[in-house]
Amino acid sequence: MANPHLLRVARRLKEARERSGLTQQQLSAELGFKDRQTLAAIEAGERRISADELARAAEVLGVAVDYFTDAFRLDGEARFSFRAKNIDPAALDAFEERAGRWIAMYRELGAQEGLPQPRIGTKLELSDRSSYEDAHACAEELHSRWSLGDVPAAALGDAIQRELGALVLNVDAPEGLSGAASQLPGLHAILINRREPVGRRSYDLGHELFHVLTWDAMPPQRVEPWEPRATKGKRVEELAENFAAALLMPAAMIAARWKSRGTADLAEWVNASATALRVSGPAVVWRLHNLGFITKNEAVVQGRLASGGTWRTRDPLPPLFSREFISRVHTAVEAGRLSLRRAARLLDIDVADFAEICRSYGLSLSYEV
Repeated sequence: MANPHLLRVARRLKEARERSGLTQQQLSAELGFKDRQTLAAIEAGERRISADELARAAEVLGVAVDYFTDAFRLDGEARFSFRAKNIDPAALDAFEERAGRWIAMYRELGAQEGLPQPRIGTKLELSDRSSYEDAHACAEELHSRWSLGDVPAAALGDAIQRELGALVLNVDAPEGLSGAASQLPGLHAILINRREPVGRRSYDLGHELFHVLTWDAMPPQRVEPWEPRATKGKRVEELAENFAAALLMPAAMIAARWKSRGTADLAEWVNASATALRVSGPAVVWRLHNLGFITKNEAVVQGRLASGGTWRTRDPLPPLFSREFISRVHTAVEAGRLSLRRAARLLDIDVADFAEICRSYGLSLSYEV
């Protein structure tokens, strides 16, 4: 098996060279190599680069030496897809770097503990030629297989981590960024903006799960639209929305609720159902329409009424990150494998905030903070 350190340096050298717009021939000349093949062997992980060569490469490429060696980075490894709207590109790049540190941190600390990474994961048998009904069927089957219960949104995050070995994090994200997914060999990740209303958080989680489960067949774009419409937008995003709707609101569940509605006012019933299911009012309305319970005209009218429903109320903020993630960092700090200050720095918080997050998950530190 190839040396992980060697492969990390190789990947990042290639990433930095390509980002700088240099060919292998040009960088080889800067490093004093006789031919391009030497650099090609380094970038393939077949030849070790010396300390002096690495220092020179860092100088030429305008990066710090630890850019090539730091295990708490993901440069050149992960692919990201962001669900965003009118976000500043610089803010998005900065957030991707932060997210990469969190994911790399989780992976590296797991490796230090000797924890295995999942190698075989669930995939959906879907393509961009699949129908919405196909997406619905996959979601309904997953709901049953994962035993998501009567409020799928409440159980979904834990199920994703349990069934896929994926990382699900509640984070503070830049304005305009709703959710994100990342693909990394052996580790998928989903990041949700915890400051969004609960209904949007639930949908984002289902939406990003779709990307995780179909990434190879339908690679998402780096930036995807926030709210694709049924008659517009990219086909993959429409399938993702339909999948999320069926996962969070299975047909049998909505049918049972509809049957028990009685004479209740439709708008009130929609908002009560949205609150109970932790989804948005408009999502319930369009699910009703797609299942044939109301007409399109009724859906348009009710969708407008539901847009201001109780689902928009921001419930108490969920703690940052997740229990699984913070437990892994906490274990490393307590074992002395990671300093408290470095842990806080990698998480972009201060030491006191880290201690408070640990407490929110029932974890105490032996350090005085």
